[in-house]
Amino acid sequence: MLSAPPPPTPANTVMTTTTTTTPVTVANPAYVTTSTATPVVSTIIVTQAPPALQQEVVLARPSPQHVWLGGYWTWRDSRYEWMAGHWELPPNSNSVWVAPRWEQQGNAYKFYEGYWN
Repeated sequence: MLSAPPPPTPANTVMTTTTTTTPVTVANPAYVTTSTATPVVSTIIVTQAPPALQQEVVLARPSPQHVWLGGYWTWRDSRYEWMAGHWELPPNSNSVWVAPRWEQQGNAYKFYEGYWN
């Protein structure tokens, strides 16, 4: 009788959270205030390589201004999850999309979020 092999060892995940503050000015005819917004940026590092990118069907472009943001693998609930590509309007006409990516660092893989530059 053969027994099934043990399940794979779960990947180690390290999540680092850093916070930055950005002043936000709110204007009102009666007064002007400045407050601080605190976006949270997390870093994901795993020891399991991400799967190959999936083939996607690119739907018709909604307008000449829309930019296709290709799908990518992210890390959620201790596993890779596919985030489908989609059309998006850039924040302004000079914006360029920098795609999210995984970079190997020794025996680990670090995830970098996509952003408009």
